[in-house]
Amino acid sequence: MREPLSPADARILALESDVVRGHALKLLVLEPGEAVDLAALRASVAERLPAFPRGRQVVVDDDDGPTWVDVGEVEVAEHVRRYAADDPAALRAVVGRLMSEPLDRSRPLWTIDLIGPLDDGREAVAVRLHHALADGLTAVRFLETVVFEPHDAPAHEVGIRDPAARPTRWSEWERMPVTLARELGHPGSHSPFDRPLTARRALAFVDVPLAEARAVGASRSTHATVNDVLLAVIAGALRRRLLHHGHTPRVNAQVPVSLHEEGEDAAASGNRDSFVDVGLHLHEPDDLRRLDLLSAEMRARKKGRDARALDELFQALASAGPLGTLARGLADDPREFALAISNVPGPRVAVAVAGRRVGHVYTSSEPGPRHALRVAAISNDRWLGVGFCVDPAAVPDVDLLADAAHDAWEALRSGST
Repeated sequence: MREPLSPADARILALESDVVRGHALKLLVLEPGEAVDLAALRASVAERLPAFPRGRQVVVDDDDGPTWVDVGEVEVAEHVRRYAADDPAALRAVVGRLMSEPLDRSRPLWTIDLIGPLDDGREAVAVRLHHALADGLTAVRFLETVVFEPHDAPAHEVGIRDPAARPTRWSEWERMPVTLARELGHPGSHSPFDRPLTARRALAFVDVPLAEARAVGASRSTHATVNDVLLAVIAGALRRRLLHHGHTPRVNAQVPVSLHEEGEDAAASGNRDSFVDVGLHLHEPDDLRRLDLLSAEMRARKKGRDARALDELFQALASAGPLGTLARGLADDPREFALAISNVPGPRVAVAVAGRRVGHVYTSSEPGPRHALRVAAISNDRWLGVGFCVDPAAVPDVDLLADAAHDAWEALRSGST
């Protein structure tokens, strides 16, 4: 079988370079127990992989452009491996190396790596998927299909849109001037993360209790969402770190928005997302007031359906040559957004890998040229796991940024009680 990559997937693949690897990582931290049998995990993955067809395809780039092509037998031992690590610092070092290494284009664009056991009996499973293969929602489908032990809970539907609710294209274009003014009409200051990028990566993680994040949001007069709380945590962390360095610039964040629709096969539909840009209000000293401001911005973007309108615009401009390139360059400028902050709903029930309960789930996505910090979050049944990924040459001390996020969360939690 041969299938051309979608324009969105092909564009993502083309962004890969010597310093941009193009993949994302899901890190599953298993609760203490007997060490996972690598051979048994390989056998399980091999048995279940056919249910996720993209996992058995490679990208062939020929005269017709990049195409998905089925492979014969996947050499699972080349994709499912083990790395040693005995403490959290060693674990972060391993995942930093994995994020800095390109996936082998001659093979399907995924790996699953066991890391550990750590001294406390925990192990981790690092799952890498190229972004051309899967966006955030599709990556969770890969986990459910291939990695997690089977369970009866239905897949999470947050972010999946009903096609019947899609507005007409004319109404989208009628609103376009307002959308462009709202999304791209308020550039920020010079970005503190606009730095040359190398291939090195460093990661840090922080947890936010999911039920408490919901409670903080519900305590606000306008009812903030968990995603609003996440944005407030990251904005609070950036304010604390940038104040430490003596300044608080006006910083915008790009927030990806899923455009997957009800009834579609997320495992085969490729990348279906757009974005909105929001100001992070770093000049506001009060964490709860900043949450209210962010929540109001996000409500306005949702009400205006800005993400879908921008998707329609960039699809229309994709074949417009220099004009399309200019528009995309404007949207990607670091003054339009200094960093991206994504949030994907993960498993909403307790899940296991090889008989071991998954205690925590984290995610990490690639920084990009002139955007040396990337923040990504994923939930499980108990926690919102937040991952910071940086080029350490451009953004040192990523651990301190994660510590500042913890402090920002504590300020939100204590202030709302």
